[in-house]
Amino acid sequence: MIIEAILKINPSAEVSVDGSDINTCEITWHNGTTPISKADIEAKMAELPTEEEERIFKENLKASAKAKLIAGEPLTEEEANTIVL
Repeated sequence: MIIEAILKINPSAEVSVDGSDINTCEITWHNGTTPISKADIEAKMAELPTEEEERIFKENLKASAKAKLIAGEPLTEEEANTIVL
């Protein structure tokens, strides 16, 4: 989740993280990537969906895609990806 938060802040960041707790992990910035403060990373982590929220979102998306297919309605790309991928 730390890496996800970092990449939400800076999608081109080159970084490695040793550990899963923001308070105790070691973050190593590579190839001149500007470091992001742990406070900023932690704030972004709080904005990211939990695993449960992500699971529910995907289930709802899949159900929506199925309902649209049955009704003959067009799917969004995101809905189509739940079927194809």
